[in-house]
Amino acid sequence: MKSIPILREPNSDKAYVECASGKLPVHTRCSYCLHCKGIQVGARVMPSPYEMAFSQIKGSSAPPETLMEAAMQFNSLVRDGSAISCDDDNGQGYTPRFGSRL
Repeated sequence: MKSIPILREPNSDKAYVECASGKLPVHTRCSYCLHCKGIQVGARVMPSPYEMAFSQIKGSSAPPETLMEAAMQFNSLVRDGSAISCDDDNGQGYTPRFGSRL
């Protein structure tokens, strides 16, 4: 497990990380990446809200609001966080958590 610092643009809400896939936006890529396991806020690593949401959706019939709540919580954690906890030790880069069902 590695910790990837969150890079922020001055005077902007945009946040990025440098991962194996290059410079990626945290809000639209890390949040939906299979390797994202948490967000470092202060001295603690908070688990990714998508981990719990995905287990609820996969295991039962969770309401559609589950993903929206996970997104809002993820964005709040990123706002206060300093790094992303990533388990991409093999250097695969961005791997979508929710694949298409084609």
